[in-house]
Amino acid sequence: MDIRKRQPIGVELVKRKIVTERDIENALAYQKEHPDKKIGDILYLLDVCDPQTLIEAIGEIIGSRGILLNAKMLKVKLTDYLSLDVAKKNKAIPFEVSLGKVKVCFANTVNNKSMDMVRLLLLNKGLVMESYITFESDIDRILNSLEGTPANHLTTSGRNDTITGLVDSIIKTGIERRASDIHIEPMQNEVRVRYRIDGELFTAVTIEKEKQSQIIGRLKAISNMHQEKQESQDGRILLYEDYNIRASSQPNVYGEKFVLRLLKKNENIRNIFELGYPGTEKEFRKSINKRNSITIIAAPTGEGKTTSLYSIIDYLNRPEINITTIEDPVEIRIKGLNQIEIDKKSSFSNSLRTVLRQDPDIILVGEIRDKETGEIAIQAGQTGHYVLSTIHTIDSIEVITRLRKMGLSDYDIASTLATSISQRLVRKVCPECRRERELNEDEKRIIQEVGEKYNVSFDLGAKTYDAIGCQRCNNTGYYDRIGIFEILDITEEIKLDIMNGKSSIEIKKEALKNNYKPLIIDGINKVLQGHTTLEELNNKLRFY
Repeated sequence: MDIRKRQPIGVELVKRKIVTERDIENALAYQKEHPDKKIGDILYLLDVCDPQTLIEAIGEIIGSRGILLNAKMLKVKLTDYLSLDVAKKNKAIPFEVSLGKVKVCFANTVNNKSMDMVRLLLLNKGLVMESYITFESDIDRILNSLEGTPANHLTTSGRNDTITGLVDSIIKTGIERRASDIHIEPMQNEVRVRYRIDGELFTAVTIEKEKQSQIIGRLKAISNMHQEKQESQDGRILLYEDYNIRASSQPNVYGEKFVLRLLKKNENIRNIFELGYPGTEKEFRKSINKRNSITIIAAPTGEGKTTSLYSIIDYLNRPEINITTIEDPVEIRIKGLNQIEIDKKSSFSNSLRTVLRQDPDIILVGEIRDKETGEIAIQAGQTGHYVLSTIHTIDSIEVITRLRKMGLSDYDIASTLATSISQRLVRKVCPECRRERELNEDEKRIIQEVGEKYNVSFDLGAKTYDAIGCQRCNNTGYYDRIGIFEILDITEEIKLDIMNGKSSIEIKKEALKNNYKPLIIDGINKVLQGHTTLEELNNKLRFY
């Protein structure tokens, strides 16, 4: 532990009436003969007060959490997380892992170099470190007892010794941990690195503030950005095999923040049913590939709209069909498609006009963002093409409201919109560590209330699973994601409602009379099928 400011800690311990002035004098006298010993450890060895009270007080004084560590508290195998050499060098013992976080006890929590070393090593395993402090003698005793334990050979191989190595380690760890995005954020006194994995953003490591300018310089260099510009920039990193990394910089009050989007090249496109699309293939075919029409996928950012579009296009792709996509950017290259990437000199609307002269059968428009793009997409649908696109809105009914607000007429919407699909992504329970159990009474009540609201019957005798946590899922209990969907097929009745200018509430009432089921219905079915948990579903939809 850190007792560099000996007198203030001694004074504080006396003020708190944990030790007496005589105790401090005796400890200082002992330290003269044992200069390698710290005051706190000496007070512990002299047994002048309750050890638990002493370590908790020292922890509070130096801004940490003090615990009295013993071998019985070790709930993990140390060498699964750190080599014995690293643990000894840094006086560090991992003792508990839960939900992606690992608790590590140090003999010194102010030694930033030691803490950063251990933090980065654990980061490479996808774990967030929580630091604690204990007495050095207890750390030594536990480590010495593990002397014969085989060591974990994981090392940093020197790649964190330079800024180049540090940035490389951050990106490679993100790739290894299946992160979709990496956030590198200047804060007031440090640089924070966060990963988004399976839709959840968590802090992975903090880096000392003095390295900030070098990290930013390295990121700009490898993403082909202007070094001297202190303004928003976009770039790409192409140094990593199989990955096309989009980089975005944005100045904030403490420096320039970077977000790296990790896009895998030539990624295999998942079947739409693997993504969680409900219903049968016959029902799916009925909802898509209607000539003279538009299918729109609706969801907030980051909920898998583009992935679903690719799956639908891949399902429809045949040699006798001319498919053209207009994307910003092209995320996955698909054999047999004509894929167009939007740049600064073009727009969706301009590109769409050109594509209409290229004899397409099916057109994918990455997003309908404005009235002009919407009007051209409607025109394409009305002239014999099948158009697929996305819109940012909360559900499939609100797609109609969103198109209206863009200025598109009720007639054009009703005559062209064939299917509106809304979706969300929820985390899947890790199959390696999930624990099966019966639904409890509260869960049954919640599910039954949803069923009664939408006149749907659920099997309340089905099993559910608890998310436990293991090494495969980084101790979160979840691994990968699955979609929950709602599909609105525009029937003749709904067309009339749109043309008559009826509200989204009235249109929803009409849709519920047919086969329309809101997101929550498919979500609960996914819970009862064992794909996810009710807690995870509620985190996404907030329905109870």
